[in-house]
Amino acid sequence: QVQLVESGGGLVQPGGSLRLSCAASGFTFSMYVMRWYRQVPGKERELVAGISSAGGVINYADSVKGRFIISRDNTKNTLYLQMNSLKPEDTAVYYCHTRRGGTNNYWGQGTQVTVSS
Repeated sequence: QVQLVESGGGLVQPGGSLRLSCAASGFTFSMYVMRWYRQVPGKERELVAGISSAGGVINYADSVKGRFIISRDNTKNTLYLQMNSLKPEDTAVYYCHTRRGGTNNYWGQGTQVTVSS
């Protein structure tokens, strides 16, 4: 079955960096668009960044453009999110996501990122 397992979250000071990883299994990773979302309690889940199957098309939310970098390694079935110049408003649970068959959404368990001094 599809499994997405995020790691790399933690506590970081404003201006710091973190690198999130999402290990994928149970499907042909290299064939699917992958995305990072984030969610703050009481708010809707927000799309942070997306990357096409081969990595040639990338998009970002305006709030993270110029600071975050999404990438993937199809040989390792792994998705990444490099987060730089972190701000307190980046504090959230970050989720890895993919969609198969047009309507079947798959999510990881999430990893907490806290930006605070």
